[in-house]
Amino acid sequence: MNNPVMKTRESVPAAREERTLLPPVDVLEDATGITLYADLPGVAREGLNLSVEGDTLAIEGSMALPLPDGLQPSHAEVQQSRYRRLFTLSKELDAGRIAAELSQGVLRVRIPKAEHAQPRRIEVKLA
Repeated sequence: MNNPVMKTRESVPAAREERTLLPPVDVLEDATGITLYADLPGVAREGLNLSVEGDTLAIEGSMALPLPDGLQPSHAEVQQSRYRRLFTLSKELDAGRIAAELSQGVLRVRIPKAEHAQPRRIEVKLA
């Protein structure tokens, strides 16, 4: 990703290493901030954890793969039940005003730019 405002990190510290799915994420930037759209099918709001620690945004989610009693899958394309994705936030973003909503398996995260990074109009006075 060549976005100077935010970088993705795929590496996980060894202490927290665990097999997880890497959810696909679309990142859109406009003049006032960044919006992330993460595909998290099967994750309920209760199984979702969004956190910021330092300059790192973590998206983590657990999904339930319910099976009827007495049935075992003969083939499973998805064998992991956890998602995890890390992003490094730049100083241009205001991590204190992050907003998120989950709808039909898609997590929308809005990260506004910090006040100093917002475009502003400068008034020119006549001398």
